[in-house]
Amino acid sequence: MGCFGGFAAGLLGIGGGMVLVPFMTMIFSAKGFAPHLVVHMAIATSLATILFTSLSSMRAHHRHGAVLWRVAGMLAPGIVVGSFIGPWIGKQMDTSALALFFGVFVAFSATQMLFNRKPEGTRPLPGTPGMLAAGGLVGVLSGLVGAGGGFVSIPFMTWRGIRIHNAVATSAALGFPIALSGTIANIVYGWGEAGLPPGSLGFVWVPALLIVVAASMAVAPLGAKLAHRLPVLKLKRIFACILYALAAYMLWKAYAG
Repeated sequence: MGCFGGFAAGLLGIGGGMVLVPFMTMIFSAKGFAPHLVVHMAIATSLATILFTSLSSMRAHHRHGAVLWRVAGMLAPGIVVGSFIGPWIGKQMDTSALALFFGVFVAFSATQMLFNRKPEGTRPLPGTPGMLAAGGLVGVLSGLVGAGGGFVSIPFMTWRGIRIHNAVATSAALGFPIALSGTIANIVYGWGEAGLPPGSLGFVWVPALLIVVAASMAVAPLGAKLAHRLPVLKLKRIFACILYALAAYMLWKAYAG
């Protein structure tokens, strides 16, 4: 799971949450974790992995001078607040509702990838209140689904006239504050929750976190290297079909719950 998520992240420039959450849900269910905690723990553990994997991605983009740090700085405050609120909203939802929300979000993201939608615009970036609101929305959604926020922040930045490679790089830099705030929130909100399995830190299951981080960070550079040699657009469409299957699983999980 870690290798596949890391390879996809390096090859296609996506966060691992889209892949990790459904697979972690399957594995946690098979291990007999409490049904009402399975999806919450999958999302929290997935978000915690981004805390580590985002650092290498951010460093690589920074070396190429592609990160727009001024834009990242304007979005970051709202993102930190939103990422802390997102897990709280998720905690108020039962497993079925959370699985349903995740499934719909992944299906939407897969559609963006399938049709390679990259909205471009010439509108300037909004002022401070607008950037705070945009960052807050990115943070809330990321905290809810355990992803790095790229499927929201990249379209927003390109719509506002930022070149796509700068938007991708800046989104990668924003992955760290999203993951940091969201992970702290999931530890706080899950602390002392009844039914947590051994090895849990709040809603984060540490054994899965360590294994997935080690595997994904080892394989992600290989994916990034092959990105310049393989037909990435075709691969994105294939991967979109995989995301549809994962979304269908999460929707079935919601229905079965």
